[in-house]
Amino acid sequence: MERHVLESLLTGDDEASVLALATLRSGATYWVTDRAQPADQHAGVFKGRLQRMRKHGLEPLGLERAVQLVREHDRPVRTGMIDSVDRTWTTLLFLTEDGSALVACAGWRLPLVRKPPL
Repeated sequence: MERHVLESLLTGDDEASVLALATLRSGATYWVTDRAQPADQHAGVFKGRLQRMRKHGLEPLGLERAVQLVREHDRPVRTGMIDSVDRTWTTLLFLTEDGSALVACAGWRLPLVRKPPL
């Protein structure tokens, strides 16, 4: 998917979508799958990830709502990720099966990777 097409899908006014668009426009790397998977499969996987993140004291931006929207969508979805240039933030995207619309998105801060001393 071309960058400008993905940008045109990120029109929501929720905090996760706004942040995803800003991150993408700042030169972030991204990918979108070509193949769709059942919505309930994704909802189950990311519900579990949400629980694990919360167990570790992390509150991902919009993930609970994204799981709900994907479950309600009830049709296959494609996924994608946007990673900030500085690798401190990532956004998870759920798109319709044909990639023509955004179903939901969520984001979270990535842990800092510490380099061992020289």
